[in-house]
Order: sequence, then C-alpha cells, then structure tokens
Amino acid sequence: MRNFLICIFCIFLSPEFSSAKIVKADGNKTIFVSSKKNIRVSFGVEKVTSALRSLNYTTILKTLNPKLNSSIVKSSIVIGTLGDKVVESALSESIKNKALKSGKEGFVITSDANGVIYVIGKDASGTLYGCMEFVERIKAQGKIPESISIAEQPEMVLRGTCIGMQKPDYLPGHDVYEYPYTPETFPWFYDKELWVKYLDMMVENRYNSLYLWNGHPFSSLVKLKDYPYAIEVDDETFKKNEEIFKFLTHEADKRGIWVIQMFYNIIIPKPFADKHGLKTQDRNRPIIPLISDYTRKSIAAFVEKYPNVGLMVALGEAMEGVGQDDIDWFTKTIIPGLKDGLKASGRTDEPPIVLRAHDTDAPAVMKAALPLYKNLYTENKFNGEALTTYEPRGAWAELNRKLASIGTINISNVHILANLEPFRYGSADFIQKSVQAMDKIYGAKGLHLYPQASYWDWPYTADNVKGRLLQTDRDWIWYKEWGRYAWNSKRDRKDEIEYWGNELAKKYGTDVNGGKSILNAYEESGEISPKLLRRYGITDGNRQTLTLGMLMTQLINPFRYGLFTLMYESEAPEGEMIIEYAEKEWKKQGHIGETPVQIAKEVIEHGKKAVVAINQAKPTRDTAEFRRLKNDIYCYDAMANSYAEKVKAALWILRYKYSNDVADLEKALPFLQKSLNFYTELVKLTEKDYLYANSMQTKQRKIPMRGVDKTFITWKEMLPVFTKELNHFKHSIDSLKSVKPGSEIKTIAYKNADIKILSSNAETIAFDKNVNVFSDTNIVVKEIASELIGLKGLKFSKSNQAKAGTEIKFSTKSAVKLLVGYFNPKDAGTLHPPQLETDASANNYGQSEIKISNAMVVNGYLPLNVHAYSFQPGTHTLTLGKGASLILGFIDDKQELRIFNAGLDGRGKDIDWLFE
Repeated sequence: MRNFLICIFCIFLSPEFSSAKIVKADGNKTIFVSSKKNIRVSFGVEKVTSALRSLNYTTILKTLNPKLNSSIVKSSIVIGTLGDKVVESALSESIKNKALKSGKEGFVITSDANGVIYVIGKDASGTLYGCMEFVERIKAQGKIPESISIAEQPEMVLRGTCIGMQKPDYLPGHDVYEYPYTPETFPWFYDKELWVKYLDMMVENRYNSLYLWNGHPFSSLVKLKDYPYAIEVDDETFKKNEEIFKFLTHEADKRGIWVIQMFYNIIIPKPFADKHGLKTQDRNRPIIPLISDYTRKSIAAFVEKYPNVGLMVALGEAMEGVGQDDIDWFTKTIIPGLKDGLKASGRTDEPPIVLRAHDTDAPAVMKAALPLYKNLYTENKFNGEALTTYEPRGAWAELNRKLASIGTINISNVHILANLEPFRYGSADFIQKSVQAMDKIYGAKGLHLYPQASYWDWPYTADNVKGRLLQTDRDWIWYKEWGRYAWNSKRDRKDEIEYWGNELAKKYGTDVNGGKSILNAYEESGEISPKLLRRYGITDGNRQTLTLGMLMTQLINPFRYGLFTLMYESEAPEGEMIIEYAEKEWKKQGHIGETPVQIAKEVIEHGKKAVVAINQAKPTRDTAEFRRLKNDIYCYDAMANSYAEKVKAALWILRYKYSNDVADLEKALPFLQKSLNFYTELVKLTEKDYLYANSMQTKQRKIPMRGVDKTFITWKEMLPVFTKELNHFKHSIDSLKSVKPGSEIKTIAYKNADIKILSSNAETIAFDKNVNVFSDTNIVVKEIASELIGLKGLKFSKSNQAKAGTEIKFSTKSAVKLLVGYFNPKDAGTLHPPQLETDASANNYGQSEIKISNAMVVNGYLPLNVHAYSFQPGTHTLTLGKGASLILGFIDDKQELRIFNAGLDGRGKDIDWLFE
C-alpha cells in the first residue's frame, strides 16, 4: 500500500513533458498518464509499473500536457481513458476509433512504429482492465511485447462473485439467515489483508461486482434516529463495522468493483422484533406500516452512508412468494428508501438494484418498478442450487428468457453447488459451455458466482488441513474459469486446452502434457456430479448433499421426499427418472432421451478416465495440494461407482413392484452390496481428508438424512445407515420367502391427541368417507387411508383459506404432531406443500417430508399428501399460506408415524418397507 501511494504521488509531482526529440530508453520505461485523477486508472498504472520493475526497468511517470505540445518518448507507454481530452489529444484517429468501438469496460492495447504502446480504455474500468491485460502479456512473455494489437470488451455486463455473511448453523436465539456482523461470528470480515487478497483475485479475473449475502445487514451497519433500539451490535463493534465496510467499498472501487449488499424480505433485527412483540421473520405476515417505515429508513441510511454500493433484493423465502405484497414492498418501501438515501447525500446517480427472481413474480415486480427506477437488474439461478447441465430447457429456460426480454440485464446465478461440495471442481469445458448457455439459451448478460464449495463456512474449505485452507487458494481455478468465460465465452476450444494446460503445468511444476492430463482429470470428473444429480436426485436445492449418497427409498420412491420435478424438466436433458425407466421396461415401452442405465455407464467411465489422467501427471511443485486434488479424483470415482451399482439394484427392486417375484429382489442384492463396498472406499478416502461433506449443517438438510446440530455431515456417519439398509433388505427378502401369498402389512389407525382448539373460526370434523371437508362447499371425501379414519380435524372456509391463509391456535399438555393434507400443487387455489427450494422455514416443524402419499381423495381433486408438524407442550399458533388445505387432526408425538404410500392414486402401494 505504501509503495502504491508513493507511485500515485509521483504521477502528479513528475515534471510535465515538453516538446522533445524521440529518444530511446535504455533501462528506463516512461509511462505517460493524464493529470486527471481517477482511482481505477491509478490502480491500473500501479500494476503496470510493478510488472515493469519485476523486469528490472526503472519506471518514469510523466503527465500528459497538450498545452506544451508534448512529444511521446520512443518505446514509452501511454495509459489513459477516452473522454479525457488530455489523453485524446495524444492519440491518433485510428487508435481513438478502435477505443470508441470497444464499448463499456472495453479497451485497446496497440503499438505504433516508434514502439510506443497505448493502453486506452473506453471508460476508467476499461483502462484498468487494459492495464491488467498488459501485465498478463508481460508476465506470459517475460518481457514487454515488441508489437501488440488487442481490442477487447466483456460479454457479461455484470460479473460478480458472492460471499455469504452466514454460518453453517444458527446463532442462539436467531433463525435462518440472521447473522449480525460481529468479530465473534465473522472474525475474517475485519481482516483487511484478506479482503485485499480477495479483491485482487477479483480484478485479476475481471469481476466487477461483489455480493455480500445476509438476512438483515442494516442493523449492523447503520444507526437510525427513529429506531435506536434496532441496532444489533455494541458501539465498539459498530465502529469496527463502519471502518471495515468503508475500507471494503473504497478498495473495491479502486478495482472497478461494485459492492452489492443482499438482504432478505421481510426480516427484521431481533431487538426491534422483541420490542414490538414480532417475529424476526414470518413468511405469512402481511406488510406492517411499522416494519415498512423501519426498512425504508434503514435502506436510506445505508445508501447515504456508503458510496459505491448497490442492493440485491430477495423478495422470496422470508416473504410469501408471488403476489401484490412483493410488488408493494419493492415499489413502496425498498425503492423509496434508496431514493431517500440518494437525496440525503446529494447524489443524482442510480446505484444498481438487483431483483432476485426467486420465489416471486419477477416480471410483474419489474413492470411496476421500472417507471420508478431505471438501474434495475434481475437475477435467476442457472441450475438451481447445483450445477447439472449446460443445456437448460423447459419452463426454467422460458422464465430466464422472459426476464432477459424485460429490457434490463438478467444475471445468471451459479448458486450453492450442493452437488459439488466438498470435492474440487475445475472443468473448463463444462464451465465454458455453461456460460455460453447463459447467453444463447437464457439471454443472460451477467454472472453471479457462488463459491465452489463450503459457502456457509467462508473463507475456509472443508479440507482437514492444519490451519485450514482458504477457498480462494484451493478453488483458484473455479474463479479463474468462470471469470475468463464471463469476459469471453467464445474462445476456441483447442486454444483453451493449451491455455489451461500451461496454467496447470505452471502451478504443479509439470510439463505441458502433464498440465493437460490434470485438465483432463478435472473435465472427466467434472461430468460425474452433474449427471448423477440430474438423473437420480431429489432436488437441485441444498437440502440434498449429493456426495453423501442416497437411500434406496429415495431412488425408488422420490415423490415421498418432495421430488423437485423442475430439475428433471428444465435442468437436465430430456430423459427418464429411475421409476419411469423401470415402468417402461416392465411394459416393454421404448425409452426417451437420457436414461438411468446410460448415466450409470457414463459416470463409471468418467471416473475411470479421470483416475488414469491424474496419475499421468508428475508434479514437482505444490505437491501437497496435488495430493489432495488426486484424492478428490479418486473420491469422484468411488462415488460414481457407488451410485451406479445402487441404481442397478434399484431397477431390479422396482421390477419386483410389478412382478411380485422375489427372484428380482435377489438379483438386486449383489449390486447393492457392490454399492456399499464402493461407499466404504469413499469413507476411507474422505475420513482423514475432510471435516465435512456439507457446509450447511442445519435442519434444512434432508437428503440423504436430516441434519440437525451438525449430524450426518460425514461419509463415516452415513456408512452405518447404508449398512443397515442392506441388512434390512436381506431380512426382507428372507421374510418374503416365508410369507404366505396374499398376506399384507397390518395398518394401525391414528389416535386423536388430547388438545384444546383455540381458533374461533374452525369447525371440528371427524374424517371418513363422504364427510364434507370445507365449511363453504359441498366437497366430500371420496377415498381415505384407513389410518386417517376417525381423526378429529378442523373444517375451514375454502374461500377464506384462499384469501387470507389458515391460522390454527391450540394448546397441548404433551408433545403432538399436527397432520396437514396438501392437495396436488397442480390444482388451482390450493396451498402448495412445504418446499425448502423456495422457503427456508419449510422444515421448522419437521414438515417438509411427505409422511403419507396419496392418502385421501376428495371430489374434484387429485389425491392429497399428508405432512406432519411437530409441537412441544404449550400454546401454539400455526399460520399457513394462502390456498386450500385440510387440517386432518392431532396425534400423540410418541405414536409411530410410518412413512408410506396409501396408493389412492391408482398406481399401487410403495415397497419402501423393504428397507425400513
């Protein structure tokens, strides 16, 4: 930093260059710059001078001055920006025209007959990037290029990375996303050297936006006169937060980077909530004037206080998705708050506002907002919260194209990567094709990039290394690949193999062929997780940790686990799920597209090729990291084989569903045993090398096992589960051989718990056939699972449920489960079931998983599924969203709630009991 300040000081103290002869510099290199100050240009100049000094040049900085008819020294360097008359007067018309054509953030680097090199940007950021490119060329060649002619501009308008101001688990007394900025919670946040290192990585890869994700950051960064009690940190911490945030935004500005603060709506700080008797977040809460006023003033204070910041708005999750409330909150609270802040600071510019198109009707919100504010962007997930395909299609692609057609920039978000963590990922081919798809298929002109792994544990990785590894060090290739292709995705593939081969050869001290072998290992292994999730998975969300494996019941009965069908319909090539493939095989029907059997073969082959490739490289540098990379490749191989063998077993087990032939189950047994053997190998490979598989270690995680209080976060923890699964299956086969034909599993009816209903607008109902289920309709029960007959539930007005939602107040002296029936979500006017993909609170009561599938049929509707909400003794209020649902009744928490498919959809009962 000290050298940089001295350098800038020299720029403005060096004598003005008057008319002189062309002279040849010997050991010196003269750099001409404008006297017009710009923080980004100055930073670029400092990078160039530093690169020249590394070549033992003595740099001389001079200011251009057209009044003295300055001549440019032979073999010198001219750095400047169009629009600066001092700079333009030193340029020939041809150079000026090239720079004009370069576009926003574009630049030209060119040399003339006298060996003078011109680095000219269309704007200040363009000049900065021109300097960075020039430095790269100097480093690559080990000298200043003798002649050069480059003209570049970025494809993506916004190219950003993301850091989560969040943690793997909840803070005491707080809910999801609620993390005040404190040294105890985020010690790294106050590390200036770490920030400089990260920002330098960003500018080297030409990222121009940094997103900080947090539920409600304002109570850590601003104080409000009207709400002094809303602050969540003490005075000393607040001063530290002010200092570091101002430092961060200033350092980011030097590097051409916008700091964009993300927040969820509607979340309020705990002190504010406690004072007013409110919850910090309540998805079903209507907009309250008090909360609106507080939020508006928080945003105004934030914008007034911190320059070079933008906002990212998530209307979904903490606010009921899709509706007028979303529009009103954005247009009547958020935008007015930002405008208030601009007015208070006397600014006329419009900082960027990014609307996250997650769990909201983004096109409708934008239509209402654009007349009020112009510098708006939309952001949408590329492959959900995973990386699955570079060929997105269907409804998801259509939504992205719609967002892109609004007239603003749509940003593709590479989010969470729940199917990649924690293993290293660096497939340049997959990433390049993904960025191309963002443009060609989605029409997106922006990139928003999450860390490759361990998002919730920033800045560290999951590697079990003394002192911990930093994500920026371990996953350097992740950031470099996405940044390179966000700048230009149309690079020639053959050239890219050479480029990355050289980069990897330099890192690990191999020859170029060795570097290409490492790249090949990255690219072969890079196909495994995407293919596995898109063909076998339950969800594209972070409730599934793919690398930990899947239960057999999740493969053969995915709907029970809240199957997120959009992943198959939009985030995968056309193809078949395991259950579809098995049904078609039984019916001797033809198959369509990508099949489970095909993927099983392909991932085994990818794993084999990746292992061969990584073993061909002979590193001489950074050997400890290479060993960890090599181990990851072996992990991918073991995981691929474990999944493939389990899928083979699943297909035989599903065949039994149709054949009732125990021999089919016996054929599945050796494949399931092989799968467990490969998983055991995966446990050995990871046991000493990794601290965890998933960085989100809360109740939101569901697949393969529900993770509460940091449980089921390692492969070793899952091994007994899979071993028990295999043993249970063996026992089930033996039992079937001794069961008489026609025997069925006995069902046990649920008993009503002793509770007191406090809701005044609900009627009591005993469920059975022909019972009316709504107070304002004649809709009756047509079919019902025997377990539910006699349950005492509640009858509500269907129209009121649609308008205002459903509220159940009750008290209980013992722990109970409330059973709620959710209609098929394709039915209009019904309440959608809990879904962690869009609602982070969807498992707060253990309600996200279906307990009884196809449990009841009422006239005019498809079969409904039963979910269970758990409550401890006390008085409770459960608020459900808008839409029709059935409150089926309360059962004692101790009563067994067996998970099964009642089969009232006409497709037969499930066979999960083989494993449970």
